[in-house]
Amino acid sequence: MGQQHLLLALMVSILVATSAATTAYDILEQNNLPRGLLPQGVKSYVRSPDGKVEVTLPAVCEFFVTLAGSQYKFRYARTIGGIVQSGSIHEAYGVEIQVKFSWIGINQVERAGDQLTIQAQKFRQSFPVNNFNESPRCI
Repeated sequence: MGQQHLLLALMVSILVATSAATTAYDILEQNNLPRGLLPQGVKSYVRSPDGKVEVTLPAVCEFFVTLAGSQYKFRYARTIGGIVQSGSIHEAYGVEIQVKFSWIGINQVERAGDQLTIQAQKFRQSFPVNNFNESPRCI
């Protein structure tokens, strides 16, 4: 009888875990980051116990974000990732921002209140979080 209850409890917990499956967008929101940091159309993702998240997109993706009349162009490789923690992404890879005429790899994103600061080598730029409320469409 005890084994039957244990088996039943195990099956219920597997069903609950399966129904509570999250998306890559949910992982961002659960860590106080806007879902719009990821473009539309994520194909798949892998989440490691250490917080590393690797996301696969259907193709290379580019889009613009406007700040105070200036447009910043972002480029996402087919595979992107980083260590996602509450309010930040560290050791990011696969994402670049165009600064003047060159592309610089983004290595960190941090949220402080209503600001999202993106760091790429020696370049650092803050954006209002609401610029990333919705997932952008690739161009």
